[in-house]
Amino acid sequence: MMKILTGGVGKVEVTGTVKALALDGVDIVVSSDMDAAMKLRAGQADFYLGTCHTGAGASLGVLVGLMGRPACHTFGRSVPTEDQVNSLLDQGKKVFGFSMDQIDVIAPLIARAIAARA
Repeated sequence: MMKILTGGVGKVEVTGTVKALALDGVDIVVSSDMDAAMKLRAGQADFYLGTCHTGAGASLGVLVGLMGRPACHTFGRSVPTEDQVNSLLDQGKKVFGFSMDQIDVIAPLIARAIAARA
């Protein structure tokens, strides 16, 4: 079971969007950025999806500071392809940031890629 934590201004929306997919092997929980960083570092969670208005920084600020930039990726306002998401997962990225207005596209894309690895 892969555990995904959500944070940022759209954390409730991300959680609802991913839960509605009913993906096997994925548990998604609303969190805060600080709590998520601690749980990721302790191995109590596997991934973090953070949202803000631009997807360019506030969605991941604390996580970048505590997890390190190599574990994090922000899409900003761009929409990735399935191949790009899989490539980032292959590189070991565990923390993803994106803008609130793209939750309905990006959250399912990332969640399905994670579920495929569960």
